[in-house]
Amino acid sequence: QVQLVESGGGLVQPGGSLRLSCAASGIAFTYYDMRWYRQTPGQERELVAEITSGGSTDYADSVKGRFTISRGNAKKTVWLQMNSLKPEDTAVYYCHAYRYAANYWGQGTQVTVSS
Repeated sequence: QVQLVESGGGLVQPGGSLRLSCAASGIAFTYYDMRWYRQTPGQERELVAEITSGGSTDYADSVKGRFTISRGNAKKTVWLQMNSLKPEDTAVYYCHAYRYAANYWGQGTQVTVSS
């Protein structure tokens, strides 16, 4: 059974940092491209960051220079380091794994940026 389990969300003040983790099981993690999405109520899910199986990364313009995605294949984990957080970063953050037609989602972790 495939599982993606996110952790690391919480409440943080503007300008603060959080590190999200997504632990995968049940998939050949090394071969999967991994993404972080986020979603706020009433809005479509937004792609935040991506890291390919080969390690190439890409980011939404809104988070470039502030967020960093990385992966550890031995740990089957992908991380999202979020710095200089802004209130508009408040959302539920989802981990996503995909390879060809196969794609899987985590349950999401809430990030709230507020003073």
